[in-house]
Amino acid sequence: MPDIKASVIYQIYPRSFADSNGDGIGDLPGILSKLDYLANLGVDVLWLSPIFQSPNADNGYDISDYEAIMPEFGTMADFDALLSGVHQRGMRLILDLVVNHSSDEHRWFRESRKSKDNPYRDYYIWRGGLPNNWQSFFSGPAWAFDEVTGDYYLHLFAKKQPDLNWENPALRQEIYGMMRFWLDKGVDGFRMDVIPFLSKNTAFPDYPEGRFGDLTIHANGPRIHEFLQEMHQEVLAHYPNVITVGEGFGVSAEQANLYVGARRQELQMIYHFDHAVPREEHRFLDPAPEFTLPELKAIFAKWNTALETGLDAPGDASPGWQNIYFGNHDNPRVLSRFGDPERFPYESATMLATVLLTQRGTPSLYQGDEIGMSNCPFESIEEYDDIQVRNAWLALSSVAPDLSQGQQMIKPTTHSAPEYHHTPQCSQKGSYSCQFRLPDTNLVCRAGSTTQSPTSWLIHTETVRDRQSGRALAGCRGCQNRYFASRAKRRPVRLNLFPVRCSTWQKWLLVRGG
Repeated sequence: MPDIKASVIYQIYPRSFADSNGDGIGDLPGILSKLDYLANLGVDVLWLSPIFQSPNADNGYDISDYEAIMPEFGTMADFDALLSGVHQRGMRLILDLVVNHSSDEHRWFRESRKSKDNPYRDYYIWRGGLPNNWQSFFSGPAWAFDEVTGDYYLHLFAKKQPDLNWENPALRQEIYGMMRFWLDKGVDGFRMDVIPFLSKNTAFPDYPEGRFGDLTIHANGPRIHEFLQEMHQEVLAHYPNVITVGEGFGVSAEQANLYVGARRQELQMIYHFDHAVPREEHRFLDPAPEFTLPELKAIFAKWNTALETGLDAPGDASPGWQNIYFGNHDNPRVLSRFGDPERFPYESATMLATVLLTQRGTPSLYQGDEIGMSNCPFESIEEYDDIQVRNAWLALSSVAPDLSQGQQMIKPTTHSAPEYHHTPQCSQKGSYSCQFRLPDTNLVCRAGSTTQSPTSWLIHTETVRDRQSGRALAGCRGCQNRYFASRAKRRPVRLNLFPVRCSTWQKWLLVRGG
């Protein structure tokens, strides 16, 4: 097995990657058809965003059956064929493990809400009155009233995403059994969604004074390391080559080695949010200033130092490892954030690829970044298929009637919304809209812009599609994906470089104020 420290991870948002049947939705057979492309690109590990059964309140991050495939994506047989194809090409495949919350349509929650004495009641977090002033990531209170039993349940995300109660040993064993199910099929590991949130402060205090709405307080709960060490003991330690990547929202550089220290027996890697686009509700109207080059360098240096030295970590922590990225389903396109897609698209894309591949950590590439995709322009709130964007608009427009048409949010949201949100590329969470189509290798913005179907799960922009066509790039000598492939295949493991002397960076500095 390749050393994970020398590997390159490629994130696929299945809904937007490759549509094999012309229904406007990417699927597993579509991914299978592109494995040769990915292998030739130099990818070692594929990370699939959720492929499980889901009502799609949060585009698949609300799971109603952890051991079933979403029918829109295909069947379990399709998944088995994909996994086999990945392994035949010497690559590995990891799945999204979303176990802070489930869908409210999951069997566990449907049972849990039936009565206060139901055996599944304590699989979730219920309280008899409104316990505190916590807010949801997706706007509004984090507690929802359930009329059946007259209690409130916790949902740090959408109302249809009730938080699982990790204090319950029976619930934890259910999750461990599910993890074994996938690992026994041959899956190579997991990217773990909001993993620092699993442990809650069971006193459920209000936000500290001056920190109302600060969502980072939900990270690093009192039993988080106990839970992760138990997960390692019960599951991960029994699969020697397993890959684990933790989404580290709320984890500081000083805390990182508590999760990934070599002797901690928790996770292999974690990725941080220090350079991510802030997405609090008010930021959809007032985006935070973009990082300057010195600020970005300082963030990378801080994390490198912390992981190498175990900075401020307890005695049993030891140097750990990180997963590094510029773009993913929760961030806008990296080319639009840190490059100049209009004047220097090739120079910006190759420069950013060079930086990503020469940092201390295992790099993750978001689908389409290798061909220099940039943000998709949206013209109305209705074009965003993303629960966080839409809920923020509803909340903000309720106190600012002049937002009723959503126009004041469009430009800021294009800057702040995720690449899918939880999507592929075009700047919104839903940037999901870009995908490889069959039978060629075009990466097309807007999933439904295939020739077989006039519809798409996300709208399609002709100008962006034409400009960002993978076929057009493939015809040029030195196109972005060839550049990425040539660097990825000979990436050093521990280089800690930040190439700032090339002409592209000098041009970029003039724009960014570095």
